[in-house]
Amino acid sequence: MKRRDFLATAGAAGLSAPAGAQPAKVVKFVPQADLALLDPVFTTGLVTRNHGFLVFDQLYGLDDSFTPQPQMVEGHVIENDGKTWKLTLREGLRFHDGTPVLARDAVASINRWTQTDAFGQTLRATTEELSAPSDRVIQFRLKKPFPLLPTALAKPSAFCPVMPERLANTPFNQQVSDMVGSGPFRYIAGERVAGARNVYEKFAGYVPRSSGTPSFAAGPKVVHIDRVEWVTLPDAATAAAALQAGEVDWWEQPQPDLLPLLRRNRNIRVEAKERGGLMGMIRFNHLVPPFDNPAIRRAFLAGVNQTEYMQAVMGEERSLWNDRCGFFLPGSPSATEAGLEVMTGPRSLEKVKRDLEAAGYKGERVVFVVPTDLPSLNAMSLLAADMFRKVGINLDYQALDWGTVLPRLANREGLDRGGWSVWCNYIPGIIATSPATQSYLRGIGRAGTFGWPESARLEALRDEYLDAADPAQQQRICHDIQMQAWQDVPYIPTGAWMQPFAFRSSITGMLNGFPLFHNIRKA
Repeated sequence: MKRRDFLATAGAAGLSAPAGAQPAKVVKFVPQADLALLDPVFTTGLVTRNHGFLVFDQLYGLDDSFTPQPQMVEGHVIENDGKTWKLTLREGLRFHDGTPVLARDAVASINRWTQTDAFGQTLRATTEELSAPSDRVIQFRLKKPFPLLPTALAKPSAFCPVMPERLANTPFNQQVSDMVGSGPFRYIAGERVAGARNVYEKFAGYVPRSSGTPSFAAGPKVVHIDRVEWVTLPDAATAAAALQAGEVDWWEQPQPDLLPLLRRNRNIRVEAKERGGLMGMIRFNHLVPPFDNPAIRRAFLAGVNQTEYMQAVMGEERSLWNDRCGFFLPGSPSATEAGLEVMTGPRSLEKVKRDLEAAGYKGERVVFVVPTDLPSLNAMSLLAADMFRKVGINLDYQALDWGTVLPRLANREGLDRGGWSVWCNYIPGIIATSPATQSYLRGIGRAGTFGWPESARLEALRDEYLDAADPAQQQRICHDIQMQAWQDVPYIPTGAWMQPFAFRSSITGMLNGFPLFHNIRKA
């Protein structure tokens, strides 16, 4: 099927209307990759996160200043010297299947999420008891005060989606496939075309907050459109042509070399809307040789040139990227220059070779999994692979699609059982604004996210940060965390960048962060 024919067919159901009726307002969106997994607890993939924000709602949401605000909850009270929190749900919340949202649904959802998310695990370890004393009240009895409780529940990535208890009781390592949430859109499973299309319709039963103003993921979520169609177009030229022709409305991650072309079209706007941007990395599997050896991981620090990685990802538009990047978002309160000379000093592949030899690399096979349909990751992977080959790594470069790579990343087994050694990744910068939310700096081994680094020192420093109240003390701890990370090397930072959206001028409203489809309009 030709592109034009497919796009016309994809939108036919949403554009047709009875005689005399207003045509449905449909937004056609080109996501960064195919939606391979649907459960935002089962995976940390950003495309699944974006899908999850249509279908599910949060108890708290982050506003533009990264401050948690009540979302599904009406409010909370804190008692017992900070060790008891009572959260009260708003009235009128309903799931897409028509059933009311009850406190026990939220409790089950929190319990499932806290088994997988690194920040959630901290909350879980601090909680003596989580209960639902009534239909609208969620109660935390804590072992000690935990003032970051709303911050944990407001995480905008790897977030806690509230779903019916019957679904939330699904084991955390099994995917929930029945997409029943209480968010502003319903997922239309019957219209899904794997690798090509996903469809969402406005949920008529959604009750927005009655107070506050829209601000990032917080405030009233008012839906002004009837239908959202995700059209997966892996080929950048095809996506650009579709946007210029008006066949799609919004392209999440346009290729840098196509930005000048798109900017010349008066019907298209190209803007970087995500305040935190994205942060790139080379992520190692710490469970599998040779990267279970920290000295081998450290050896590669001298071989990574962040400028080259940022040019490969975002081109020559210097205003869009930062090549002095540690483990925290540049410009955030936690950002530090500590030890950054390991990335900004002279680059030397000869030094990498010497350090690998001294560390005991013996030619072990390294499986590099590469999602070629994610341009940023593909660009970083090509550079990293070139480095690995030049320094003598026995590289097994596996060029795959995102739908194949994403579920494979959860494999903790050896290479002979489908495991992996290394991959390039990016994370939303907003999760790297604090040690509390920077899940890729955790040192909790198999209980953590993909890569599973283990570091008692990193964990001890993080605990110090969570207990610290003084900003100067917090900054000192961030300095120490970064210095320790250069020793442990949970990953190698490759830089930070702002990823522009490209969208038709007919789309207006709240395009101020990752793709949110509430509070936007289509003329």
